[in-house]
Amino acid sequence: MKKVLGTIMLLGFLSGCAGVPVRPAMQEDPNIPSGNVEGNRFTGIRYHFHVFVPSHWTMTTEFPGFLEKLGYNRPLPTDKERTELYAYNPRTHSNVQIDITPAGPYATFSQEKIELLTTVATESLQAELDEHHGKNAVPVEIGPTKPALLKGVPYAAKKHVTYTLEETRREQGWIYGFTEPHQIFILYLILEEEGADDRQDIHRIVESFEWRKPE
Repeated sequence: MKKVLGTIMLLGFLSGCAGVPVRPAMQEDPNIPSGNVEGNRFTGIRYHFHVFVPSHWTMTTEFPGFLEKLGYNRPLPTDKERTELYAYNPRTHSNVQIDITPAGPYATFSQEKIELLTTVATESLQAELDEHHGKNAVPVEIGPTKPALLKGVPYAAKKHVTYTLEETRREQGWIYGFTEPHQIFILYLILEEEGADDRQDIHRIVESFEWRKPE
């Protein structure tokens, strides 16, 4: 799933390399804490956003070990960019990851561009599945690209794919947004399990997301 994020960031950078800078060059400061988890509420410090999760979900700013078994790479101490928040259902391991990163000095954004980059990233997810399981070994159903609503975020789009792996039906999706001068990535994985309502839970989590400008 990180390849999806990386593809969007790279294409966004390449499409904005001409012209004059529209903002100063910025870098994430990993020394600033991500934020505070209080009950089922997260309040960002490094970046100013709030999000709520259902009471039976868990939130953490540290990488949950079970994600490695699901194919995610554990972050390295040398990584310049850090995931702000992980949220997951401890019973099913369905999860949401929220990443924020500053946009490059030349990158420009519009709803049309956000939707285009969100769509193109599908190829990276397919390539990742082919790399780990064999070319076309995992048939993928691709959902449509749609505008997404994130409070305080003027441009956002969403997309998802569904497939079956190890006899478990999965849905992987991503939401890509921009609010000056930050790019917002919400990545999720649903592991379908009888009796769970993770899809609705994730919908509520995304609906609760709110970006707030610092006072």
